[in-house]
Amino acid sequence: MRILTAILATLTSLTVSLGLAQAVSAPTHASDAVIALQPLWQPPVADRLDPIQPIRYRHGDTSWLPSLAKQAGWPDHAIPQLTQIVLRESGACPNRKGGDIVDKDCNITGVSEWNHRSDTGLLQINGVNYDLSRNKWAAVCRQLDICTQDPLLDPLTNLKAGLVLYNLSGFEPWDPCNWKKCK
Repeated sequence: MRILTAILATLTSLTVSLGLAQAVSAPTHASDAVIALQPLWQPPVADRLDPIQPIRYRHGDTSWLPSLAKQAGWPDHAIPQLTQIVLRESGACPNRKGGDIVDKDCNITGVSEWNHRSDTGLLQINGVNYDLSRNKWAAVCRQLDICTQDPLLDPLTNLKAGLVLYNLSGFEPWDPCNWKKCK
């Protein structure tokens, strides 16, 4: 028991001694201590009075598309044709799957066809481009690690996936002559 008491007394005196040594070397001004606790980096303060408004998607309205396409990495020269494709494929409704019927506010109101439900989002990215069970070379899955349909319902993600296909073969994946006879 005496040994245990001696050990505890030694540990207590060491703890007190170290505490005093740290107290002696502590900053003399309280403001120094506060500055030391400040993070090294702070996010910039917004210099805008108006908050960034979320995009309101409406069938046929692509006014928001150029800035989102640039954010996804699309080149400026491709945006006019990209806009036409988005209008044709989804009507600019990012939550649309193949065959969906939408109202003017892009709310899904029904399904007209069930034979191409893997087509997804703004650019109607087809399952052969993201589903490895349908295509072992599915570019969107291989390059972006997006291998299911749900992430492609996000407009920015869909535009990034479309850019992968565009970089591989231009606008060829959206050429209507590839999926029906052209006259």
